[in-house]
Amino acid sequence: MEKYRDESLSVQERAEDLVSKMTVEEKINQLRYDAYGVERLGIPAYNWWNEALHGVARAGTATMFPQAIALAATFDDELLEKVADICSTEARAKYNHNKKNADFGIYKGLTMWSPNINIFRDPRWGRGQETYGECPYLTSRLGVAFVKGLQGDEEIMKTSACAKHFACHSGPEGIRHEFNAEVNNKDLNETYLPAFEALVRKANVESVMGAYNRLNGEPACASDYLTGKLDEWNFEGHFVSDCWAIRDFHTKHNITKSAAESAALALKHRCDLNCGDTYQHLITAFHEGLVSEDEITQSAVRLMKTRIKLGMFDESTKFDSLGYESVSNNEHKQFSLECAQKSMVLLKNDGILPLDANQVGSIGIIGPNADSLDALRGNYYGTADEYTTFLSGIKEVYKGKILYSEGAHLFKPSLQPLGQPGDGLAEAIAVAKHSDVVVLCVGLDATIEGEEGDTGNAFAAGDKTDLLLPESQRILVENILMINKPTIIVVASGSSINTKGEAAKAIIQAWYPGQLGGKALADLLFGNVSPSGKLPVTFYEDADQLPSFTSYSMENRTYRFLENNVLYPFGYGLTYSKVKCGDLKYDTKLNKATVKVENVGEFDTDEVVQFYIRDEESKWAVNNHKLCGFKRVHVKKGEKIEVSVILSEEAFTVVDDSGNRFVNSSKFILYAGISQPDAISFKLTGSKSSALSIIL
Repeated sequence: MEKYRDESLSVQERAEDLVSKMTVEEKINQLRYDAYGVERLGIPAYNWWNEALHGVARAGTATMFPQAIALAATFDDELLEKVADICSTEARAKYNHNKKNADFGIYKGLTMWSPNINIFRDPRWGRGQETYGECPYLTSRLGVAFVKGLQGDEEIMKTSACAKHFACHSGPEGIRHEFNAEVNNKDLNETYLPAFEALVRKANVESVMGAYNRLNGEPACASDYLTGKLDEWNFEGHFVSDCWAIRDFHTKHNITKSAAESAALALKHRCDLNCGDTYQHLITAFHEGLVSEDEITQSAVRLMKTRIKLGMFDESTKFDSLGYESVSNNEHKQFSLECAQKSMVLLKNDGILPLDANQVGSIGIIGPNADSLDALRGNYYGTADEYTTFLSGIKEVYKGKILYSEGAHLFKPSLQPLGQPGDGLAEAIAVAKHSDVVVLCVGLDATIEGEEGDTGNAFAAGDKTDLLLPESQRILVENILMINKPTIIVVASGSSINTKGEAAKAIIQAWYPGQLGGKALADLLFGNVSPSGKLPVTFYEDADQLPSFTSYSMENRTYRFLENNVLYPFGYGLTYSKVKCGDLKYDTKLNKATVKVENVGEFDTDEVVQFYIRDEESKWAVNNHKLCGFKRVHVKKGEKIEVSVILSEEAFTVVDDSGNRFVNSSKFILYAGISQPDAISFKLTGSKSSALSIIL
């Protein structure tokens, strides 16, 4: 038996043995995302590129979960781990089937390039929908859970996860290939890097993907600083470039003069795997003495270690039995529905919700996202075997009279190619006038917010230029609200939108809620389920008051540092009930915070108990306060429960101007409530957080 097939040996020994049998050319060919097979060694071709952002993507049928930003709105790390476990189950089942048919093409493998743990620092960023929001703590907790779900806890990894994009990429999309993100040491180590460190140290994430941009002058895929961080964190997996990012070295960033130089620079900074085609020039770099065979060997060994960890050279694995019945089965789809129910955020409710189906004679459903599949998907999506749009979901639950009008194009002036601007307005107005209640479904979809080059958006390469609805929809909203019928605005988007819907009776942020999003919306509208999602990002009033999009300073950004311009705060979201938190206590020996939670309302509901901490002494403390714990609980009406969380030592730390993290204070205020402990949240919820002074 070849040593690399001997399962009794260590992964390192097996990988070294396998690579030692390869020629230089064969080793280099393993460093491509579309790796060549080596027939004489029994190594099949393998394509490393697969995606599982919110379900296995781009590979045919799979369960489609709500988009990542929606999953973040659940504030539920156990839920995220289960989502990822389902993704890995379906990826394995597909892989097993494809392997039997010798199909090793793109999106068919076990190396999932998810999750995206960049910080959603600016609401204009189109790819922010792929993230877990603006908070490093929330992102870290959810990202760790997602990685654990993908990789599993067995000796053989179920699938491998990837922490991306390292580091400091959160827009603008249009200039990402040449952009230099200038970030000071405090912001780097306080905001942009903690989630990556958490995924490496706490979840043993198998791979890290470099970003397109430069970071303080260094390309992210060949950065001394970032490579040093991976070494500091004892990262043992492999590093992969973003797709065609290494080509940018000589074509956009102008830091090298040729493809061979770019390939050599990346490899010397331990970029093991090239998504792109620049590493085909590594053979030239080798012959020109720009890289050594040892450097090529080291990267090849790291990549073979991943394949060995996935069981690719074992006789069999426990996952081989996963069959196609595991893909998009009823259990998985039901969980997608549950995720959607828990992710939608009730931003406003003037008492109209929940609707009583027996008291409503007719419902008008209006808007470009009412019957749209794209409004369910977000980006990086798979193909569902069934969909429930908002319109069809309401029809399933409500058996009274329903009127429907698209009303307006998502962003174009007219619905019909030869139509006049506003050609859908008259019908929409008629529907509203003939309805007792209007459900106005507006927002965006991934054709106009998303990744540069991956959208049909001609406005800003997938980014937003402002925080408003497209003009066609603004006109629609204004006209419908003028009719003065009770109106519920439902927003599908992956980012914050100011609908200017002050006259609406209720507003629901539905995100991109996955394949059964329409059923989830109907369940919330008619009170089968109480809304319980919380905003993982701040909803700002006006883009003109935001810092420059190209500034990576955290000044006046996100809930920890903002000074003004808040429409709806981070952590905010209403339910149909009223939950109070009180009698907060903290055990310094156990680092345990405990609060009593009581449902004094009229509905059973999920609620997210949130813990925040404020440093009262250190000059390096965040301006406001920071999330340090959370727990989703179900509380029946009239029920009292006790909720406890363990605070990490990091909750009490600050980061100084040099990027050092340490405890610099003995006085803190700990808060526990259903939102942030800020004045706007209190005004919106009517619920005040419990507060406790802590002396260390």
